[in-house]
Amino acid sequence: QVQVVESGGGLVQPGGSLRLSCAASSIFSIYPMGWYRQAPGKQRELVATITSSGSRTNYAEFVKGRFTITRDNAKNSVYLQMNSLKPEDTAGYYCNTDPPIRTSWGQGTHVTVSA
Repeated sequence: QVQVVESGGGLVQPGGSLRLSCAASSIFSIYPMGWYRQAPGKQRELVATITSSGSRTNYAEFVKGRFTITRDNAKNSVYLQMNSLKPEDTAGYYCNTDPPIRTSWGQGTHVTVSA
């Protein structure tokens, strides 16, 4: 089981940027990881994934070209750089393995994109 703690969310204007961080437990490096998000009243959705080595990434269509997922296995961390943010990116953001482990969801970090 991987335990995670997300951080880096906040309030940002449309077009702005944020970098989310996810600190994970020591066995983190063997797992592919993903960032997920859930907006109020909507189901949780996959945003981006990265392989255990970090060599391959995949993105949901709605963030392609704007978001970048990276990881640092030496720091047991995964990151999500979010650029050109839009109001529809407003959501709670969560990291977990890919596919997610039900018992590994953290508290998430909230992102609000608003003028």
